[in-house]
Amino acid sequence: MSVDPRSPIVQVMARLGRETQLHLDERHRHFKITDKVILVISLLLVILACVNVYYVTVLYQDLNGIVDNMDSMYKNLSRVDYDMDQIAQRVQQFDHHIQLMGSISGHMGEISEMMPTLHGNMQTIGSDMVRVDNDMQQMTGAMGGIAQQMQQITGGMGVMRANVHQIAVPMGAMNPLMPN
Repeated sequence: MSVDPRSPIVQVMARLGRETQLHLDERHRHFKITDKVILVISLLLVILACVNVYYVTVLYQDLNGIVDNMDSMYKNLSRVDYDMDQIAQRVQQFDHHIQLMGSISGHMGEISEMMPTLHGNMQTIGSDMVRVDNDMQQMTGAMGGIAQQMQQITGGMGVMRANVHQIAVPMGAMNPLMPN
């Protein structure tokens, strides 16, 4: 019996066909798995996008609340600054009146010559008035420093308010794109 020379070629071709079909089946299975993975990842991305839109909406609302609080704080600090200026002016007027106590003390010395029993008491009052004058001068200086610091705080709040408004503007532009 003789072997047909075509037989090995047919067997090789049949084997190549089977291997090719197995390869195609395996490739088709991998494509199905890849499609499922892509679908799951796409769903996760859609869920993540929804969560991000929600957080951007919450952030926008929070930033609006912060801007409102900054506006309120700025108004209150402006009012406090005005009140501190008035207090500083009144302390200066009071200090001016206290400085007149020196001449009163001199007149009290003259009275003490006429009334020897009151002399000791008047000297005590004079020294007390000098201490009060010193205390009032220190208080006047302190009030000036407080008024200056309140002006600096008010200026800083104005800058913070402007910065928060700059942050809120892009968020306001995104607001029409967000769901209610």
